[in-house]
Amino acid sequence: MRKFSSYGPLDTDLHYYVPREETVRSACRQLVGDPPEKGGHYITVWAPRQCGKTWIMIQALWRLMRDERFHVLKLDLEHLKMQEDPDLVVKAIANEIQRRLKLPDQAIRTMEDFHAIFTKEVLDKPLILILDEFDALVEDAISGIAGVFRHIYNSRQQDPNPSSQKEYLLHAVALVGVRSVLGIENRRGSPFNVQRGMHIANLVFEEVESMYRWYERESGRKVDRAVVERLYEETKGQPGLVSWFGELLSEGCDLFRPDPTKPVAMEDFEEIYAAALQVLPNNTIMNLVNKANREPCRRLVIDMFKTHEKTIFRFDDPVFSFLYLNGVIDFEKEKNVYYAKFPCPFVQRRLFNYFSNELFGDLGTIFEPFEDLSHIYADDGLNIVSLLRKYETHLRKNRDWMFKDAPRRSDMRIREAVFHFNLYEYLNRFFANKEARVWPEFPAGNGKIDLFIRFRKKTYAMELKSWTDDPDFRQSLKQAARYATSLKLQTIYLVEFVEYVPDEYRGKYEAIYQDGAAGPAVVPVFVATGA
Repeated sequence: MRKFSSYGPLDTDLHYYVPREETVRSACRQLVGDPPEKGGHYITVWAPRQCGKTWIMIQALWRLMRDERFHVLKLDLEHLKMQEDPDLVVKAIANEIQRRLKLPDQAIRTMEDFHAIFTKEVLDKPLILILDEFDALVEDAISGIAGVFRHIYNSRQQDPNPSSQKEYLLHAVALVGVRSVLGIENRRGSPFNVQRGMHIANLVFEEVESMYRWYERESGRKVDRAVVERLYEETKGQPGLVSWFGELLSEGCDLFRPDPTKPVAMEDFEEIYAAALQVLPNNTIMNLVNKANREPCRRLVIDMFKTHEKTIFRFDDPVFSFLYLNGVIDFEKEKNVYYAKFPCPFVQRRLFNYFSNELFGDLGTIFEPFEDLSHIYADDGLNIVSLLRKYETHLRKNRDWMFKDAPRRSDMRIREAVFHFNLYEYLNRFFANKEARVWPEFPAGNGKIDLFIRFRKKTYAMELKSWTDDPDFRQSLKQAARYATSLKLQTIYLVEFVEYVPDEYRGKYEAIYQDGAAGPAVVPVFVATGA
């Protein structure tokens, strides 16, 4: 029986997979060319880690190898990532080409010699070359090799002979990597602007479902559709994460042992999801967190948790392009404007948890000895307004030391999202050792954060905002009411962070709002953060 696998290229004989037929055909078409006599394309193949780049190019490789018109080679370059001398890098690549094609030895010792390996004096037929992990090489090697390929490409364009009779027989090139490195991070500028980009997209819902139905048929164990829908919603079809959750649900882990005699139900997913979110290591996620925590990326990622405005996506900005090409952020279109967003809720949650804990691992004393909390623990549940008042007191009392090293804007004001991280960590500490659960939700992928508390079988929802102006506040009340309706809640709390709020304005703005006689109640609560 097959298994789910999230590490390295999939084996189609051993693992569940999606054929991705159109993507494989597209790669073959571009490398062969149309018509082939004119030559193939020089392309970059990119996507974040664990998205299927290598697997797709292996499928293309096997198909292309059936075409006797071409030599077809795929070389893995990761073992050269520590080699800082570009000459030794191209020497190693040339030696491998000669060995694999059984070519006569060529004296390729420097970058200046590299082009000779691709001439018709050396090759006996056109070569399609796939270089995997190309962006693992040092920058000078990337720049130098790309420059050689540009020279060869331009020479072939000016050569009137068919592809098989040109001076250079490098028919097509595919440079495979996490990021489209050519021109993005090269400080000297790109010497290789002739390539086409081929982005490996995430799986669509039907593809994700097909993998789990395949598992269902082989194992005889039913997978509830709700599980597949939730898994897709949380991962947005990111192949590595889809397969990782498949591993956990089908094989389990130290924290979860599945019962093969029972269907895969939502209870199973919730248990695995909680473990994946909090304690289970995953190379893809650890890599994303590492990228997000680098400066200046860190500032941008933290800013994307702000609620008063969305972040416009700018690919020309190297920070945006770095995070996008590494899978930390994505973009969405709204009225012909493109905004940055997180790629999927699971990644967003992991980043939110990471930054909230990293910034506020210490919150000081949450409770005073023998403190009376009866005004918070009401007979019928929680008094959320009193809870938020207590938090506001704690925030203002400990503000100076608690936010001493907090990320700040250029005007030295604390970044908006920092307060959201702080409230989340405070609530976690407040309800520690109690039968309660606190978790964030991000309905829009950007610009909207909600915190939920589950206590004594009752759910409380808080929508977090930062004060801007009166019209925005009025709009937020209506949005919160609609959101509460969708959640089937009778009450929702609109938490507005603001530097200060006079008492008379609390009375004016903290009035309960109800959208229609039967609509849910929206309870505004202002949290003054201090000047």
